[in-house]
Amino acid sequence: MDGPVNSRGGSTTSVDVDDLDLSKLLDKPKLKIERKRSFDERSFSELPINVRQLESYDSLYSPGYRSSGIGTPLSTRGEAFDPHPMVGEAWEALRRSLVYFKGMPVGTIAAYDHASEEVLNYDQVFVRDFVPSALAFLMNGEPEIVKHFLLKTLHLQGWEKRVDRFKLGEGVMPASFKVLHHPTRKTETLIADFGESAIGRVAPVDSGFWWIILLRAYTKHTGDISLAETPECQKGMRLILSLCLSEGFDTFPTLLCADGCSMIDRRMGIYGYPIEIQALFFMSLRCALILLKHDAEGKEFIERIVKRLHALSYHMRSYFWLDFQQLNDIYRYKTEEYSHTATNKFNVIPDSIPDWVFDFMPCRGGYFIGNVSPARMDFRWFALGNFVAILSSLATPEQSTAIMDLIEERWEELIGEVPLKITYPAIESHEWRIVTGCDPKNTRWSYHNGGSWPVLLWLLTAACIKTGRPQIARKAIELAESRLQKDSWPEYYDGTLGRYVGKQARKFQTWSIAGYLVSKMMLEDPSHLGMISLEEDKAMKPLIKRSASWNCSKPKEDM
Repeated sequence: MDGPVNSRGGSTTSVDVDDLDLSKLLDKPKLKIERKRSFDERSFSELPINVRQLESYDSLYSPGYRSSGIGTPLSTRGEAFDPHPMVGEAWEALRRSLVYFKGMPVGTIAAYDHASEEVLNYDQVFVRDFVPSALAFLMNGEPEIVKHFLLKTLHLQGWEKRVDRFKLGEGVMPASFKVLHHPTRKTETLIADFGESAIGRVAPVDSGFWWIILLRAYTKHTGDISLAETPECQKGMRLILSLCLSEGFDTFPTLLCADGCSMIDRRMGIYGYPIEIQALFFMSLRCALILLKHDAEGKEFIERIVKRLHALSYHMRSYFWLDFQQLNDIYRYKTEEYSHTATNKFNVIPDSIPDWVFDFMPCRGGYFIGNVSPARMDFRWFALGNFVAILSSLATPEQSTAIMDLIEERWEELIGEVPLKITYPAIESHEWRIVTGCDPKNTRWSYHNGGSWPVLLWLLTAACIKTGRPQIARKAIELAESRLQKDSWPEYYDGTLGRYVGKQARKFQTWSIAGYLVSKMMLEDPSHLGMISLEEDKAMKPLIKRSASWNCSKPKEDM
């Protein structure tokens, strides 16, 4: 049987999955944990190496604890929320998207669009797409769905993966999978996609990272560490880490990636060291540091993780960060500098700075740029990478504040009428033809090229709560509520303000639905943030100057 066409990323491997091992794992008893200490706090305190124990924010949220009960600036506790009429429909739509394998829910399909003639791969369960669905189910007290998904994708990870006769790394997680029902034989088969069916034949780099992050979210929220401590999950994490922690010719601690390996799953000039992958890499390393057992194999990986985290945090915070002062410094760079004393370490030519940056960069604000490599800086704003940087504490508190300042200062450009821009600005004309290969789906202000994606609402909300700016999230959610239900929950919107439903956007896109629900539940009960947020580790904080946004002007009043 031919595999389905994959428009997003992922080889097609058909397997009859033996569920004996999985059922044994599901039957394992849960380990009860005292709620006086959070799961993360326990893990960090027991590390044999010098990693700072979590304190303050993260330790407020014990596993499964639904309300912090602590009046902090990060909490909107005490505010009453009337359920919006579209919440009920959103839950109904999310449940319609559930996929079952042998009677168990194992994920949600990408889109439930009856009007579309071309299903393509939108009837599959995508690892990255399922994350907001998983968070919604966890927040709603339905962790078993997430547990089944984690185990099923873990089982698929173990199969041999080939793309055009070339064997992929052992730890690669699938981009997606689907369940095929055989009515005559009365059997069910899983088809996993690792890249062979993808447009452009690109394997997903982010799937493994999201899997580790979701495993930590499940463990954090439920207090059930027995799943993460199974030999199967421990091996799965080690296989993922082996792929990205290997040493080679690269002199940077960042992870070298191809175009189309992440949520930006088509050619958009993100090859090299894209911010989205680096932020997810950083967050997954921190989550793995919490989840790995301290046995012989685990300790070896823990030591490698700690070394990489120190180098990666310094590199990202120093070289990927851009604010008004840093832009001015780059503008005055000298070139062809030699030796370790060079200021312009990547030999970036100041004339390569695009004109739009000078107008876009406010005096108050900053962000992590899209990419940094020899003689190249991609100055574009990428939403997912910046929000994950805040949630993982890759961004320092000062940098996190500056990112939120930028969003307030550039509301029209980044949020618009329907939240929110996946990247800014769009690439156009001759540059568009060269960079995208004339990709008709990625025309300016559409899809990945400056389109507006409702799913990003949950990441914005989480970042707002963590930085004490819930009013920003509230305003963005109100904008979304004015359009999403009326427009049948589209995948993305087009236009400079996100005013038009995307020209090829699927309706009833599951992660648009789940992203809205997660945003609502998180804003109503900020303690949910604990499952997807990590507090800063001071041991990894490099000595860098404050963002220019802190001294350039007086902060604005709350919106």
